[in-house]
Amino acid sequence: MNKSNPYECIYSLQELSDLRKNWADNNEVIVFTNGVFDLIHPGHILYLEEAAALGTKLILGLNSDSSAKSLNKGDHRPINDQKARSIVISSLKSVDAVVLFDESTPKNLIETLKPDILVKGGDYSIDQIVGADIVIANGGKVKQLQFVEGYSTTSIEQKIQNAV
Repeated sequence: MNKSNPYECIYSLQELSDLRKNWADNNEVIVFTNGVFDLIHPGHILYLEEAAALGTKLILGLNSDSSAKSLNKGDHRPINDQKARSIVISSLKSVDAVVLFDESTPKNLIETLKPDILVKGGDYSIDQIVGADIVIANGGKVKQLQFVEGYSTTSIEQKIQNAV
């Protein structure tokens, strides 16, 4: 995959499902994570690099604008629209594929893609991780990665608002 063009790794669910089958046929270990990824900061980068290191392919489920708004992170969120967030996140070397989802959770993505490893930040307990039961039932693993203190989109947004 040529990462010089980030659009090359933004997929529909059907396209990604087909690609995932190809990857499985080639013994790739598929890691899945999800989130809004609004203002990319070092915490995001470190998290995604650690997630990618757990397997050979990292799929990122990106909350669409409507999905992100449903999470009640604030009236002004997401700050960047889904197109901008897709371009930025897909350009990262650690991310192999991006798929948008409109639902409030990535459950449908997880059921369809059946990742080998499901990853969320350490601020979630296993029983709070949507799709953990699906991945475990399919023989996969669920990993919680260390939350990187001091970095959050909310704190960046507050810092900008206070500077104005």
